[in-house]
Amino acid sequence: MKNVKIITYLALGSALAFGACTNNANPKEPTTVNGHDGHDHSHEGHEHSHADHNHAVEPAIDSQKEVSTAAVKTADPIPNIPPFTFYKVKSGVSFTNADLPKGKKTIFVLFDPGCHHCRDEAAALAKNYNKLKDINLYFVSMNDPALMATFLESFAKELVDKPNVQVLYDRNQDFIQKFHVPSQFPANYVYDVNGKLQSYWEGDKNINEIITLYTK
Repeated sequence: MKNVKIITYLALGSALAFGACTNNANPKEPTTVNGHDGHDHSHEGHEHSHADHNHAVEPAIDSQKEVSTAAVKTADPIPNIPPFTFYKVKSGVSFTNADLPKGKKTIFVLFDPGCHHCRDEAAALAKNYNKLKDINLYFVSMNDPALMATFLESFAKELVDKPNVQVLYDRNQDFIQKFHVPSQFPANYVYDVNGKLQSYWEGDKNINEIITLYTK
């Protein structure tokens, strides 16, 4: 399989290279805003070992030191959906927080199109689409849009062209700068109808648990 480039995020003099789903048998449990137990999101010295694909890390760029460090300093994701600008993969049209349909829960799935855990989750969600019709579901990635363009068609056909589902390209690294820096993919973020964070988790999870957390 071809190497997939993942953006390097540099802050406070430390390079944070992330982007590979892991085979960790104990992914982080779903966490609620009001009941967070606290866990370590440190990336220093963290190596991603993945047998299925190898991610080439781009060299650190000095200008990246000036990006916001809020996501690195904060263990939890931001409690409210922040202003953002992503881009619809197929059309290239910008998609911002102002475009989120009102009155619905919003789910962001930060993913890597080459990650088999991400593919498995997308496939499982697709088979349960009837339970997801009333939520906003967004697959977000910083990867090459060409790799993202066929993600749903290849692994989650039932989600293709659904009005509440989008695959979004994070060209400017808005997610890791404004939302959160996860340690593994897929990373799920569940926001309520008022845009407040309800729960989040990293890594793979049983589809029944996912549906419950998405819809409760």
